Amino acid sequence: MLYSELQCSEAIHKAVERMGFAEMTEIQEKTIPVMLAGRDVIAKAPTGTGKTCAFGIPVAEHIDPSRKVPQAVIMAPTRELAQQIAEELSELTYFMPEVQVACVYGGANMEKQARRLAEGCQIVVATPGRLMDHYKHHSIDLTHVTQIVLDEADEMLNMGFYKDVRHIIELMKARKSLSMFSATISREVMDIGWLYQNNAEEITVQPKEESQPKITQYMLETSGRNKLSDLAQIIIGEGYKRVMVFCDTKFNTATLANQLARLGFSVDCLHGDLSQKERNQIMQNFRDGKLAILVATDVAARGIDVSDVDAVINYDVPGDNEHYTHRIGRTGRARKEGVSYLFYVPEEKKRVQELLRLTRNTDLCTPVHFDFNHEHIVVEKKQDNADRFQIKCYF
Repeated sequence: MLYSELQCSEAIHKAVERMGFAEMTEIQEKTIPVMLAGRDVIAKAPTGTGKTCAFGIPVAEHIDPSRKVPQAVIMAPTRELAQQIAEELSELTYFMPEVQVACVYGGANMEKQARRLAEGCQIVVATPGRLMDHYKHHSIDLTHVTQIVLDEADEMLNMGFYKDVRHIIELMKARKSLSMFSATISREVMDIGWLYQNNAEEITVQPKEESQPKITQYMLETSGRNKLSDLAQIIIGEGYKRVMVFCDTKFNTATLANQLARLGFSVDCLHGDLSQKERNQIMQNFRDGKLAILVATDVAARGIDVSDVDAVINYDVPGDNEHYTHRIGRTGRARKEGVSYLFYVPEEKKRVQELLRLTRNTDLCTPVHFDFNHEHIVVEKKQDNADRFQIKCYF
């Protein structure tokens, strides 16, 4: 279905054309007419299928521009995803200057966000925790909200926001619709649907072969002593220019980033303890090519769209099956081919086999056929500066 066939306002048609969209994705074609009709939706769809436009267009169409009060709330699990949603909604409402979008999330200045809310807006994109903060500080009025959307609902509810989300929904007494978009329909997602949705339309979009990222997946058995040298050998030996490395804790993330920096790599790390300003700057540096390696916790696995990531390396085995999928999904984007590596120590072999079985990747993941020789990685201190290291690799 073409966007030109969609029964919506001229402002939306012009905005979609300006954004370069002509043909709807499957989730958009199935969802937009249902939400435009005012019905609740529970949609299961893979990431990268155009979900923001799928709910963004109906949300924008149902806004009364003459009322400068929040009429729609979109909740997302991370600040990065919230920012991306807000940016896309601003593009969709480009020809509706009277419709304003505000974005509130943790790690940023509360007072600045409160001033933005006080200026007047109809659409609020938020993380649940920060939305509750603004409600408690009386800086947001939820009494006029008629539309609620939960994006990445499974991840949000699994992150401990279940009670907050329920409380927020119950605060919005004027709500007319509640829609949820999720990669998986977890028990928590089903509970929210049973409690608050009214005869919701169930929509499922299967990943299409041609749209699935082409990612060659490798697994490598290593050891604590050899992990760092294995990582360095892969990056240098394969000539990767932009790599994301995932660790399971903030401590491991910072430690590995420091080790790689001491080896002379251009590297930085991303985790939940950084301020929003720091996170934004690091991500911008990575996008601009100023960093070759970004070491991150799973906070960066969802909602971050960086093109041309050569490889993703799971330095630590992810504790959650979904995290593995979202980690490796950072490469192989925009129909390009990508590569991922999964490091594990011998005692983690059963966990890796379970992970591969549950994610149905057993046919894709094969042992890495590199001739690893840890003698080939030589780390030397330079004479002129005891704190600087030089890495030498011989193949």
